[in-house]
Amino acid sequence: MRTLMDMILGRTRLTVQPYERLVVMNDGRFTSILGPGEHCVRARGLVTEAHDLRNLVFASAYAEAMERDAPDLFAEHFTVVEAAEDALVTVTLRNRLVALLKAPGDRRVLFTEAGPFKVETHALDETLALPRPLVARARTGALAGHIVKATVEDGRTGLLFVEGDLKGRLGPGVHYFAEVGRKVEVKVIDLRVREMEAAGQEVLTADKVTLRVNLVAEYRVADPVKAATAVADFAEALRLSVQLAYRRALGAKTLDAILSEKGIVDEEATGRVKAEMAAIGIEVTQLSLKDVILPGEMRELLNQVVAAEKAAEANVIRRREETNATRALLNTAKVMAENPVMLRLKELEALTEIAGKVERLTVHNGTEGLMTDLVKLRD
Repeated sequence: MRTLMDMILGRTRLTVQPYERLVVMNDGRFTSILGPGEHCVRARGLVTEAHDLRNLVFASAYAEAMERDAPDLFAEHFTVVEAAEDALVTVTLRNRLVALLKAPGDRRVLFTEAGPFKVETHALDETLALPRPLVARARTGALAGHIVKATVEDGRTGLLFVEGDLKGRLGPGVHYFAEVGRKVEVKVIDLRVREMEAAGQEVLTADKVTLRVNLVAEYRVADPVKAATAVADFAEALRLSVQLAYRRALGAKTLDAILSEKGIVDEEATGRVKAEMAAIGIEVTQLSLKDVILPGEMRELLNQVVAAEKAAEANVIRRREETNATRALLNTAKVMAENPVMLRLKELEALTEIAGKVERLTVHNGTEGLMTDLVKLRD
């Protein structure tokens, strides 16, 4: 009976769930927004659009048209939140972040019945540092995708750039920044003493010998702003400066001079490199020629030269020792010739040594013969 009456009167019945809201239009006009329950509406030119209230945001193609054509109806059911200039606008519901507006022009239309909402505007300075009330939320990931997180460890410093413009330095710790229409970048620079190696560098000496050298440098960043802005890559700039300095220093010397004056080569190269690197904020603490690698044939020739020099030195030492030994024997002979008692003692020493090397000694002439005839060193 009710269905027949509805058909006669041109009406239809709609059921709305507790978590739904139903936008109703008749003949292209917004007539109502229905809440939970059963409703009887005019069927002529009926268009409906259901929305889940749990989504909070009124995402509809009719939102602008409703705000323009039915402002009272729109104001009754919806809350509009818009972004502010150089600020973050947050919308929270029961201490839960439900919307974040970060760029001018951002706009949200929320179901008022889903509230009450709390709308807060957080002003940002030129560094775009995240306001303290939002730091805790950033740590829990509630602002993921909207926040730049930068971690600066001990012994390092951070340089903050906004749209490529340097805004300041950051100390050790965790820092959060809001990207509100502008790009935020943090460059972390190590301030500790570090080591750089340049291995396998080929150098031509003044006497046309090709060497391979390994270079090592110790350095630290003294001025991080200069180091980050003066060159694209200060580590690569240091490597190139070291290579060129040693090419100039080694190329002006012969192989013998390089091998014998390694310390002088290091001093010459260090002076050039320190001056160049100081201009970009890098302090070079030590620079040295670590290894000198000769070609195979040159290494063999050098080994032969060294072997010949050592053999000559050994021959000189041998002749000197022989001369010293002969001179000592001559002195001993002179002493014995001038002192008969000393001669007899040497004879007895020789006899003792002989007796210790034989098993049996037969004496024919008695002790006197043993003392006078067995060993005769002179008439």
